[in-house]
Amino acid sequence: QVQLVESGGGWVQAGGSLRLSCAASGEIFGIAALGWYRQNSGKQRDLVATITSGGSTNVADSVKGRFTISRDNDKNVVYLQMNSLKPEDTAVYYCNAVGHGPNGDFGSWGQGTQVTVSS
Repeated sequence: QVQLVESGGGWVQAGGSLRLSCAASGEIFGIAALGWYRQNSGKQRDLVATITSGGSTNVADSVKGRFTISRDNDKNVVYLQMNSLKPEDTAVYYCNAVGHGPNGDFGSWGQGTQVTVSS
Protein backbone atom coordinates (compact mmCIF):
# COMPACT_ATOMS: atom_id res chain seq x y z
CA GLN A 1 0.00 0.00 0.00
CA VAL A 2 1.26 3.45 -0.93
CA GLN A 3 0.46 6.57 1.06
CA LEU A 4 0.72 10.13 -0.18
CA VAL A 5 0.85 13.01 2.28
CA GLU A 6 0.46 16.56 0.98
CA SER A 7 1.42 19.79 2.71
CA GLY A 8 1.82 23.45 1.95
CA GLY A 9 -1.69 24.57 1.09
CA GLY A 10 -3.29 27.63 2.60
CA TRP A 11 -4.58 31.11 1.95
CA VAL A 12 -2.78 33.72 -0.09
CA GLN A 13 -3.62 36.98 -1.83
CA ALA A 14 -3.64 37.21 -5.58
CA GLY A 15 -0.12 37.55 -6.93
CA GLY A 16 1.35 35.60 -4.06
CA SER A 17 3.11 32.24 -3.97
CA LEU A 18 2.71 28.88 -2.32
CA ARG A 19 4.71 25.68 -2.47
CA LEU A 20 3.02 22.31 -2.19
CA SER A 21 4.85 19.14 -1.22
CA CYS A 22 3.79 15.52 -1.43
CA ALA A 23 5.70 12.60 0.05
CA ALA A 24 5.08 9.02 -1.01
CA SER A 25 5.74 6.16 1.36
CA GLY A 26 5.03 2.47 1.57
CA GLU A 27 6.02 -0.51 -0.50
CA ILE A 28 7.41 1.17 -3.59
CA PHE A 29 9.76 -0.30 -6.16
CA GLY A 30 9.57 2.72 -8.39
CA ILE A 31 7.35 5.70 -9.21
CA ALA A 32 6.94 6.31 -12.91
CA ALA A 33 5.06 9.57 -12.58
CA LEU A 34 4.04 12.04 -9.89
CA GLY A 35 1.52 14.74 -10.44
CA TRP A 36 -0.79 17.40 -9.11
CA TYR A 37 -4.47 17.75 -9.91
CA ARG A 38 -7.05 20.18 -8.63
CA GLN A 39 -10.76 20.11 -8.07
CA ASN A 40 -13.50 22.47 -7.03
CA SER A 41 -16.75 21.32 -5.49
CA GLY A 42 -19.05 19.81 -8.10
CA LYS A 43 -16.46 19.93 -10.84
CA GLN A 44 -14.12 17.37 -12.34
CA ARG A 45 -10.58 16.87 -11.16
CA ASP A 46 -8.22 18.57 -13.60
CA LEU A 47 -4.57 17.98 -14.30
CA VAL A 48 -2.23 20.73 -13.14
CA ALA A 49 1.17 19.18 -13.81
CA THR A 50 2.92 15.84 -13.94
CA ILE A 51 6.55 14.77 -13.92
CA THR A 52 8.12 11.45 -14.82
CA SER A 53 11.04 9.76 -13.11
CA GLY A 54 13.20 11.01 -15.95
CA GLY A 55 12.13 14.60 -15.36
CA SER A 56 9.76 15.09 -18.28
CA THR A 57 6.92 17.42 -17.38
CA ASN A 58 3.42 18.10 -18.60
CA VAL A 59 1.90 21.37 -17.42
CA ALA A 60 -1.63 22.63 -17.97
CA ASP A 61 -1.88 25.69 -20.19
CA SER A 62 -3.77 27.55 -17.47
CA VAL A 63 -0.76 27.48 -15.13
CA LYS A 64 2.12 27.36 -17.59
CA GLY A 65 4.73 29.97 -16.78
CA ARG A 66 3.41 30.37 -13.22
CA PHE A 67 3.63 26.87 -11.71
CA THR A 68 6.68 24.62 -11.65
CA ILE A 69 6.67 20.93 -10.80
CA SER A 70 9.77 19.14 -9.54
CA ARG A 71 10.60 15.93 -7.75
CA ASP A 72 13.22 14.31 -5.56
CA ASN A 73 13.48 10.71 -6.74
CA ASP A 74 15.58 9.63 -3.78
CA LYS A 75 12.94 10.81 -1.31
CA ASN A 76 9.85 10.09 -3.45
CA VAL A 77 8.71 13.68 -3.01
CA VAL A 78 7.06 15.94 -5.56
CA TYR A 79 6.77 19.71 -5.29
CA LEU A 80 4.56 22.29 -6.92
CA GLN A 81 5.84 25.85 -6.80
CA MET A 82 2.94 28.18 -7.50
CA ASN A 83 3.70 31.81 -8.31
CA SER A 84 1.53 34.69 -9.46
CA LEU A 85 -1.50 32.98 -8.02
CA LYS A 86 -4.94 33.99 -9.23
CA PRO A 87 -8.36 33.59 -7.59
CA GLU A 88 -9.22 30.99 -10.23
CA ASP A 89 -6.40 28.81 -8.86
CA THR A 90 -8.50 28.28 -5.74
CA ALA A 91 -9.19 24.56 -5.38
CA VAL A 92 -8.33 21.41 -3.49
CA TYR A 93 -5.02 20.17 -4.84
CA TYR A 94 -4.42 16.43 -4.97
CA CYS A 95 -1.16 14.57 -5.36
CA ASN A 96 -1.06 11.47 -7.55
CA ALA A 97 1.53 8.73 -7.93
CA VAL A 98 1.72 5.98 -10.54
CA GLY A 99 4.28 3.25 -10.12
CA HIS A 100 4.91 -0.34 -9.15
CA GLY A 101 5.47 -2.26 -5.95
CA PRO A 102 5.55 -5.82 -4.66
CA ASN A 103 1.85 -6.23 -5.49
CA GLY A 104 2.10 -4.87 -9.01
CA ASP A 105 1.28 -1.50 -10.49
CA PHE A 106 -0.42 1.12 -8.36
CA GLY A 107 -2.10 4.47 -8.69
CA SER A 108 -2.56 6.43 -5.48
CA TRP A 109 -4.07 9.75 -4.44
CA GLY A 110 -3.35 11.98 -1.50
CA GLN A 111 -6.04 13.38 0.76
CA GLY A 112 -5.92 16.82 -0.83
CA THR A 113 -4.83 20.23 0.40
CA GLN A 114 -6.88 23.40 0.08
CA VAL A 115 -5.46 26.39 -1.75
CA THR A 116 -7.42 29.62 -1.50
CA VAL A 117 -6.44 32.73 -3.43
CA SER A 118 -8.24 35.95 -2.55
CA SER A 119 -8.60 38.88 -4.90
